[in-house]
Amino acid sequence: MLIHKSFSKTDLIDLINTLELKIVFSHQDNKKDIQKKILDLLKKPLCKIKPNFYHIETKDGLMLYLQNQNPKKSLSIKEKNSVMMLCKHIIQYCKNHHDLEYTKYKDIKDLQDDMDFIKQFGDIPSVRRCCRLMNEDPKFSGYKFIPLISPQVKKDLDEKKTVKKTHYNKLKIRYSTPENPVIVYFD
Repeated sequence: MLIHKSFSKTDLIDLINTLELKIVFSHQDNKKDIQKKILDLLKKPLCKIKPNFYHIETKDGLMLYLQNQNPKKSLSIKEKNSVMMLCKHIIQYCKNHHDLEYTKYKDIKDLQDDMDFIKQFGDIPSVRRCCRLMNEDPKFSGYKFIPLISPQVKKDLDEKKTVKKTHYNKLKIRYSTPENPVIVYFD
């Protein structure tokens, strides 16, 4: 069995840590060393896998996941550049108050086709922004653009969202003295 070349060293380390596989590695190990350690572990009869956001439940599922292309890295540089260019055109349309006049688009159908194409690359932040801006367009009120996001990126976004939701109950005014601070409470 071979591990697909689209998995980077960081991806493999993240997979080991997330699944809590019994593999000892150092950050000095290169990608080939880590691949060899994963393959050695998969040759052993019992391999316990912790429930995870990759939806890998068995050893066979892990082997299948590693043999296929990394779902996080499905774009080449040329493809990503073309997706980014489409995003720029769509964002220009949205910043132009959803008016087609000063954009490259001739009609709404071309715009919708581009949106349907780029929404499959939801791991790219510009694509998520395009979907959010296009969902505000009154011309597409009955249509919802939902970007497809990989489980890893979804987990990262959820973690960032919980950090942003941290509420502060105190406001400290800078021009007060350290011995006698002025504290304002909001209820």
